[in-house]
Amino acid sequence: MTAPIPRDIPEIPAIPGIPVLFPSHVPATAVVAPTPRRPAAVFRLLVALVAAAAVAVELVLGSPLRTLSHFAIQSNILLALVFALSARLAWFARRPLPSTLTGATLLYAVTTGLVYHLLLANEGSSYALPGVLTGTATAPTGWHAITTQVLHTVTPLAALLDWLLLTPSGHLHLRQATTWLLYPLTYLAFTLARGEYLVPGAPARYLYPFLDVARHGYKSVLGNALLIGLAIYALAILLVALDHARPNPLRHRPHHAPKTGFRLQPPVG
Repeated sequence: MTAPIPRDIPEIPAIPGIPVLFPSHVPATAVVAPTPRRPAAVFRLLVALVAAAAVAVELVLGSPLRTLSHFAIQSNILLALVFALSARLAWFARRPLPSTLTGATLLYAVTTGLVYHLLLANEGSSYALPGVLTGTATAPTGWHAITTQVLHTVTPLAALLDWLLLTPSGHLHLRQATTWLLYPLTYLAFTLARGEYLVPGAPARYLYPFLDVARHGYKSVLGNALLIGLAIYALAILLVALDHARPNPLRHRPHHAPKTGFRLQPPVG
């Protein structure tokens, strides 16, 4: 039998003296201070300024409410905000933005470019509408031609280059792909509600021909939306797979650093 545990345990007397802290044997070279990433910050700031300038020109040239209703305008506003904040964090060597936000920005920017070049600007497409921002079936001219190319070509390519060359790999996850679909679904509901609110025959009642209920009916529009949604989800999965397969552009091994016997992992963010 074991002895019963006493109810009153006597207090252990305090150890006299001040505990001595022994010096650490970790060399100073083993701790690497975060360094500012000035080239990445400058590139992202330039992209943010270009996207913001193109959106501002479109707001001045056209109807602000109709302009802000375009998916391309909204995705570029998000890109400008995220890139501007990322530039500040990179300049001051702060923790980067969550990959859920940066991955969504990349997905929406790439979706904007692909939809425009494959469906809207493609002469062989049955939904061709080159002047989508102006609501005309002819190619845009003047400032509209410049902003159209910036919003649908330049900024999506810049987002891809930033992801491939300036962003650490392996931070995107498959579970994030479903979350990224919330905005396209919300935009679809907004577009259909906007079309129902406007009177029949109103200009640019439906901003995209593949979502034009008045011309194609709800059955065809919902079928188009389902196909585009599946394509966006497949693109999100592809980006996640490529993010884990591509090399890390920021990984470098110092040639003259002494070996310490262990490796300090950088924070994940």
